[in-house]
Amino acid sequence: MQLADAVEARADVLMTMLTKEQGKPTKGFADLGAGFELGGALAWIRATANMALEPETIQDNDLARIELHRKPLGVVGSITPWNYPLLIGIWHIIPALLTGNTVVMKPSEMTPLTVLCFGEIAKDILPAGVLNVVTGKGDIGAAMSAHVDIQKIVFTGSTPTGKAIMKSAAVTLKRLTLELGGNDAGIVLADADIEAIAGKIFATSFINNGQTCAALKRLYVHESVHDELCAALTAIAKSMKTGNGLDEDTDFGPLQNKAQLNIVKALAQDAKERGANFLCGGEVVDETGYFYPITLVNHINDGARLVDEEQFGPILPIIKFSDVEEAIASANRLSVGLGGSVWSTDIEKAQSIGSRLDCGTVWLIIMPWCNPMLRLVVLKTLGLVLSSEKLVLKSLLLYRPCKFLNLDRYLLHSKHLVTAS
Repeated sequence: MQLADAVEARADVLMTMLTKEQGKPTKGFADLGAGFELGGALAWIRATANMALEPETIQDNDLARIELHRKPLGVVGSITPWNYPLLIGIWHIIPALLTGNTVVMKPSEMTPLTVLCFGEIAKDILPAGVLNVVTGKGDIGAAMSAHVDIQKIVFTGSTPTGKAIMKSAAVTLKRLTLELGGNDAGIVLADADIEAIAGKIFATSFINNGQTCAALKRLYVHESVHDELCAALTAIAKSMKTGNGLDEDTDFGPLQNKAQLNIVKALAQDAKERGANFLCGGEVVDETGYFYPITLVNHINDGARLVDEEQFGPILPIIKFSDVEEAIASANRLSVGLGGSVWSTDIEKAQSIGSRLDCGTVWLIIMPWCNPMLRLVVLKTLGLVLSSEKLVLKSLLLYRPCKFLNLDRYLLHSKHLVTAS
């Protein structure tokens, strides 16, 4: 709790730093900016700090009592991304520290300052050497993955980098937790209340300017409500202001880096060449930064790069369908499986469809959220992620079975067995 209080005392500094280096507005659309990230980090520290793992009793009878005890792994390596440098960093390190491990943390070279600031705060609270922040490019992460004295790597980032880490870590048989992004599909059914869900779908799609692993990135809409939803989303998008994140009235800031901007531009260009319809956005209006307007695209189908590839930016493809079986098949057709969502007024129908989506987490009629009791789960090629903070804690400990014999009764039982034979 002391660490959370110290971070909260520096909230203004951390929020400003997040805005300056990551790009997200301090406040932002629906208060989902830097303040949201900081608030989430504080909540996670406090929630995780109250968790404990007691010894588990495996057997307790006349013969013996067997307990499962745990001890720290040792050194845990954390490699974090640039989209949520503070929040994801907290996800990585707090469970490791709570379970008695030390941590070597490498933030993305794109956003090291907020993590360094957190490290400065933590050093006055944690013992020396318990949390170590090392900055640099990919070669630092590669060295961590191969280092013989690091027992586990926790990584959030791209699939190619995750594969490289897994290959390197295999040499020393390291434990791994990998979360490698996604291309989450949402399905809007014919009975959906468009007025009620349009704002939620917009927030789900464009949180952090679309630079969120669990953001909605492919939207399949039944033909009977397609036009209504497109109109509602377009109206919201056109009311948004993209600009300097330090301005209080800014809804969305720039993309974090030029490479990501170029990816979004390339996907948009491919969609244009395929004859897709741009309901809004689609053109860079400010060449002085990495700004890209909120963009909605319909008259597009599976097979387009914008649908099949994770855009990780403020552009959403909207695909019309007539048969729900077709929509389910489309949602499941890619080799990714982080999250998905179903939007309907019929909760039982939504649950039925959601159970058939090949992804780790399904949200029904709400925007994606996480809490310490239910972290993200992934399927397919998206990595190795645990489903709750308690499982995360367990993954950071070695198991040590301890068996205590009730000697008198054990010998009596053994004698009985011999006599009976």
